[in-house]
Amino acid sequence: MTTFKHIFSPALLALALVGGAAHAALVPPQGYYEGIEKLKTSDGKFRCEAAPKPYTGALQFRSKYEGSDKARATLNLDSEQAFRDSTKDITTLERGVAKMVNQYMRDGRPAQLDCTLTWLGAWARADALLSTDYNHTGKSMRKWALGSMSGSWLRLKFSNSQPLAAHQTEAEQIERWFARLAEQTVRDWSDLPLEKINNHSYWAAWSVMATAVATDRRDLFDWAVKEYKVGANQIDDQGFLPNEVKRKQRALAYHNYALPPLAMIASFAKANGVDLRSENNFALQRLGEGVLAGARDPRHFAERAGEKQDMKDLKVDSKYAWLEPWCALYQCVGDTLERKHGMQPFDSFRLGGNLTRVYDPSAASKK
Repeated sequence: MTTFKHIFSPALLALALVGGAAHAALVPPQGYYEGIEKLKTSDGKFRCEAAPKPYTGALQFRSKYEGSDKARATLNLDSEQAFRDSTKDITTLERGVAKMVNQYMRDGRPAQLDCTLTWLGAWARADALLSTDYNHTGKSMRKWALGSMSGSWLRLKFSNSQPLAAHQTEAEQIERWFARLAEQTVRDWSDLPLEKINNHSYWAAWSVMATAVATDRRDLFDWAVKEYKVGANQIDDQGFLPNEVKRKQRALAYHNYALPPLAMIASFAKANGVDLRSENNFALQRLGEGVLAGARDPRHFAERAGEKQDMKDLKVDSKYAWLEPWCALYQCVGDTLERKHGMQPFDSFRLGGNLTRVYDPSAASKK
């Protein structure tokens, strides 16, 4: 097992090296083993677009909240446009890979898989996104992109259809790149003071968890679990995350945004024999229930944050993609289950694509 000094102290590193061989290989939740829905031999109308240019420059990007007060909740339209322009190739890669993997798992057209490997391979060979010249927005883009790519990759790697069996050399190169990105993500987001740990750290932990399973790296898995526990223990008795309450009018939106990575990490941990559901007195369940209640009636969030809540994001079904892993963990019933079914299918490129096919395939087949 490969390890690296940035995660472990020498004592823990020695323990990992001694005990690592005893661990079973890391696996994803059961739904990632789904086969291709309809294997087609022709490529039909699918056309592989040119891969976006690999991003190898400094990860120095403007924040869309540039000029905002410490709540970081007021959008700066000029800086947001500058951010989107400078990160366009990265988000094109993220969205494109997730879309192509979704298509391939549905249609099984060879060109869809080939195109995915071409895109990821080009970025892997270029050592893209590995710059150590970065600001906060830059390291955020790195971990978001890694979570998107590794999350999609898992569906190819573990599918019962074994689509990567004939592409081992390409797959190994891509996975080595993922591992390097994960190692850098660990360095980027480790040892932060508690008041600085918020949804960004949870998304970083999700990207590392997805990569840990994709590359069978127990050291990465352990780091993601550790970060999850920090996040879960930030959730108070009323289901609030203090560092997201600071976002004032966007407090509820950011509580909702914190849920996808936390729910995915807990789901992946459980698949590997680590049950995090009861951490901090079932904190993740409490957080989800609080957000669902807040989406119906945001008064409690308004009272806690001191401002009327901006509900724009709470009206977008895809923002509730966390319901798929969360309901698999806590067995949703009644109104919550009805709400989930009413919003399906959930497709989130930052979580690797169509989560309904992964967690609730019977519902996906009805859509």
